[in-house]
Order: sequence, then structure tokens, then C-alpha cells
Amino acid sequence: MTQPPGYGPPHPIRPPAPQYQPPAPHYGPYPPPPVYYYWPGPPPPPVSPAGVPLADFWMRLVAYIIDVVLLSVAIFVLSIPGIVVVFRRIDDVALYSDTDPTPVFTHFFVPFLLLELGIIILGMIVYYLYDVEFMHRTGQTIGKKAMKIRVVPLDPALTLTRGMAFRRYLVQYVCGSVVPFFNYLDGLWQLWDKPYQQTLHDKAAQTVVVKVSA
Repeated sequence: MTQPPGYGPPHPIRPPAPQYQPPAPHYGPYPPPPVYYYWPGPPPPPVSPAGVPLADFWMRLVAYIIDVVLLSVAIFVLSIPGIVVVFRRIDDVALYSDTDPTPVFTHFFVPFLLLELGIIILGMIVYYLYDVEFMHRTGQTIGKKAMKIRVVPLDPALTLTRGMAFRRYLVQYVCGSVVPFFNYLDGLWQLWDKPYQQTLHDKAAQTVVVKVSA
């Protein structure tokens, strides 16, 4: 193609300016999700079938110690007249035991054995009155009340009866007084008993010990 005369050299045809286009999106690989570590919290406290938290071992142990101290003092005070009589017998034996050995047995050993038997019987009576007649009304002895715990039936629909309290008494005190080392086994049983942390006397009476506010 030729230019007409008087025009300069031909100019190249300029292509149209390109329209602006946003850059194509470019995404890298997704980062890995964060890792969360969940530390397990403390297990929920064990509860009775009624949903009330159970008394732990130390609360029950302190309550038991309080009750034993109170009952031991009461039994000792009630035993003082018998102790006085026996010690008077000992003085009488010391006066003439060198000439006649017979009174040593009749005036010392027999009264002493009778005193021991009387203290055992007295202790059973005092424990019965305290642990059965006193406790079955509210489910609490003085020691349990001080530690804010209470004996309740395992079945929430029942109430604590004298029969339940009496079965607890038979296993805890009577068997504990007759069977060697039974008291230790009975008291420690709650440490491995699941799920209600019952002692052997709890199992005999179908009871549990729970925490209360008062």
C-alpha cells in the first residue's frame, strides 16, 4: 500500500489498548487446622441413688473417732462404781494373801473378770442406745452431725428405720467386738466399694452415708 504524495512514511497500526483485568486468584495450600489439647478435669463426685454427694472416707473416719471418744468417756464414767469395788477387793487381798492364797482368786480375779464382763455389756447397751435409738430418728450421731454427714437408705423411696440402724449396729459393733480385725476390714471396705462407697455395715443395712448442709 502506497501513501499519497506529501505524507510521511507510513505508521504502523497501533493495536487497541488492552482492557484491565484483575489478576487471577491464586491460593496456596490450606494451613493445617490448629491442634487443641483437652486435659481431662476431675471426675464428678460419687453420688447416692438419690443424687446426693457421698461422704468421703476422712469425713466418716473423723465422725467415728468423735463418737468413740464420747462413748468411751460415758462408759468409763458409768463403770466407776464397779472399778472402785474391784480396787477395794484388791486392797483386802493384799492384807491377808500371805496366809491364805484362796482369797486371791475369790476376791480379785473373779470380781475383775466380772468387771470386764460388765463393762462389755454396758458398752453394748450404751452403743445400742446411742447408735440405734438416737441415730435412727435423724440419721446422725453427734460425730456425724459435727462432720455434716448423714446415714440414709440406699433406696431413696425408703426412710431410715430402727431395723436398718440395728443391723448397722450388729455388724459394726457386735461383730467388731467379737471378730479380730473386723473393725479394720469393715471401715476400709468403703475405699474400694463401688459405686456407693459402702462399708460392710452399710451393706448389711442397705444404707449409704451422704453429705448434708447441717
